[in-house]
Amino acid sequence: MKKILLAIVFAGTVVAVKAQMVNKVTDPVEYVNPLMGSASKPDLSNGNTYPAIALPWGMNFWTPQTGKMGNGWAYTYDADKIRGFKQTHQPSPWMNDYGQFSIMPVSGHMALSEYKRASWFSHKAEVSKPYYYSVYLADHDITTEITPTERAAQFRFTFPKSDSSFVVIDALDRGSYIKIIPGENKIIGYTTRYARSKLTNFKNYFVIYVDKPFTLAHAWKDSSVVKDSLELTSKHSGAVIGFKTRKGEVVNLKVASSFISFAQAELNLKREVGTNSFNTTMTNAKAIWNKTLSRIQVEGGSVDQTRTFYSCLYRMLFFPNKLYELDANNKPTHWSPYTGKVYPGYMFAGTGFWDTFRALYPFLNLMYPSINKEMQEGLINDYKEGGWLPEWSSPGYAPIMIGNNSASVVSDAYIKGMRGYDIKTLYDALLHGANNVGPGGTGRTGVEYYNTLGYVPYDVKIDENAARTLEYAYDDFTIYQLGKALGRPKAETDIYKNRSMNYKKLFDPQTGLMRGKNKDGSFETPFNPFKWGDAFTEGNSWHYSWSVFHDINGLIGLMGGKKAFVNKLDSVFILPPVFDDSYYQGVIHEIREMQIMNMGQYAHGNQPIQHMLYLYNYGSQPWKTQYWVREAMNRLYKATPDGYCGDEDNGQTSAWYVFSAMGFYPVCPATDQYVLGAPLFKKATLNLENGKKVIINSPTNSPANRYISSLSYNGKPYDLNWLSHSALQKGAVINIKMSAIPNKQRGIKDADVPYSLSTEK
Repeated sequence: MKKILLAIVFAGTVVAVKAQMVNKVTDPVEYVNPLMGSASKPDLSNGNTYPAIALPWGMNFWTPQTGKMGNGWAYTYDADKIRGFKQTHQPSPWMNDYGQFSIMPVSGHMALSEYKRASWFSHKAEVSKPYYYSVYLADHDITTEITPTERAAQFRFTFPKSDSSFVVIDALDRGSYIKIIPGENKIIGYTTRYARSKLTNFKNYFVIYVDKPFTLAHAWKDSSVVKDSLELTSKHSGAVIGFKTRKGEVVNLKVASSFISFAQAELNLKREVGTNSFNTTMTNAKAIWNKTLSRIQVEGGSVDQTRTFYSCLYRMLFFPNKLYELDANNKPTHWSPYTGKVYPGYMFAGTGFWDTFRALYPFLNLMYPSINKEMQEGLINDYKEGGWLPEWSSPGYAPIMIGNNSASVVSDAYIKGMRGYDIKTLYDALLHGANNVGPGGTGRTGVEYYNTLGYVPYDVKIDENAARTLEYAYDDFTIYQLGKALGRPKAETDIYKNRSMNYKKLFDPQTGLMRGKNKDGSFETPFNPFKWGDAFTEGNSWHYSWSVFHDINGLIGLMGGKKAFVNKLDSVFILPPVFDDSYYQGVIHEIREMQIMNMGQYAHGNQPIQHMLYLYNYGSQPWKTQYWVREAMNRLYKATPDGYCGDEDNGQTSAWYVFSAMGFYPVCPATDQYVLGAPLFKKATLNLENGKKVIINSPTNSPANRYISSLSYNGKPYDLNWLSHSALQKGAVINIKMSAIPNKQRGIKDADVPYSLSTEK
């Protein structure tokens, strides 16, 4: 009897496990959790995200605002109150926002200030999807619903029975304008608030139409009604409209904005919403999301894995967001953050290349090249209008982070096959940036030292000098690659090829790590490889010593060969998570996030080390990559409010997961190669933009079977530790046999390892 019972229990367990597998995804947007990463705070990031109700790469996003207006932590999962529903363009809380304004329904008593109008809410009465958001505002007995387009949105407020129902529009402080036009049930205004750069003639113009006549209308200033005024320009302007409502009465708002003019905002609203109902706009938004997310179809993963995959993919499809609009002739046009004037053509904003050059832009080149072509044309306009390529645009030039990684973003696109735009102007922009210091973090800080000594010295009062040197060396490699592809003279490309070897100047044979170097050629002393910041950027030497994306073979040589190299990689996980925070005079959140993950010195929550897990392929031990990549996916990601292990950062940390789940990763952008890991799902289908498909089959994949036993590419055995982008563009069927035991004979030959510059023939 006992055996029979055990058999029944076992059978039930098997059925339960099978039931949890997702064998086909027909509605991928329903697997997305926009709240993933929203349980964050300044001293510990689980993503630092907010639920963005928006379309892919849309100009405007909407989000419920739980934090104080103007606070970068716009929405935090553990908050209790909502202060308004904000139009936002915020890429991260550290960058904050620009062009924001908010809308808030109120009942019972007129409440204008963000504190008085705020309402308690519960996640139990909240629905958050990319194309639709709904929440019950308990203090007002009002349900708010939102659905987006690229530059507009529709709101639906369900009011209680009340003779005092209101809608409050807050154009925020730092200079704003409002005008109420009761005869048209219309409110217009603009906000001038922004957080970064120095912008000229910046206004976010908005228009709002309400489908119910107003019985009350006032402009307000600094949370006080301005009597007998329907129009106001002040530091902090707003509007309030009021009416009687029946129980369950629905009031609809149609909203659009423009960085160009009120007329353009009206045009955006007419084109994108027009006479459509809320439900029609919502249906259209959902269809756009499903079409965009369905470029990648995954099968044979758990519900949690599927949710995490599509939640990460959702997050990747926002940044950089469109700053351009479509004029009356349907041609792209944009306000310029550099001159304050309006020009024809594309423009994007809201990304930092220090983060996103690594995997987000390579992902766009693989799966969404047409949008990146627009982005490349936007970069041309950045250069023509501002004189430099941005390194952090939010919008314009923001002096944040380091490096000259626009070189990677430009070069990778062309090398991955992008054509049909003015690449010569972009190449000129790269040369200009590589040899000069520009405003707002553009060009290269310390270039006068780098171009003469081959490194930025530690003792010349330039912070993060070793990190700058390593990134400049890689950036030089990408310029070399692009120059070669464009047929530039060898004498010119050799300059950048030679400079790309500058990483060797910082390698310290004594410690086997990268180390700051003084102007006289001596290494910084004393040296603590666990010291965060100082010579490095948001990390320590153990994190940045792997930042030789383009010549891992050369790094292997410096470290004493493959065995020593692999031992060094292993050490990252063996070492305790100790740190020296003296440079910051306190524990920054990136340090804490490394410390609590129980992975030694591995700090996946920040970008510099994220490629490191793939480097075992270069050391001819690819099974260790397969092990650790699966560990990172399992441990560090989940589609929950605390689902990231640090800042998500404009799609980059999500892109690591999505690439890794597919089974490969772009260790060195501006080459044709992706380095192999191991797939997470039993099947993934990549529907390329050119109509071809890449099908990755791994039917024996499971939590236990994380190692590649054998692999075939279009029916032929394949032992290389990398895949070719250009070959994938022709379509491919990749069959992978997975096992619980690593195959230590596959991918171990010198011919199997990925590209390095020092082995270039």
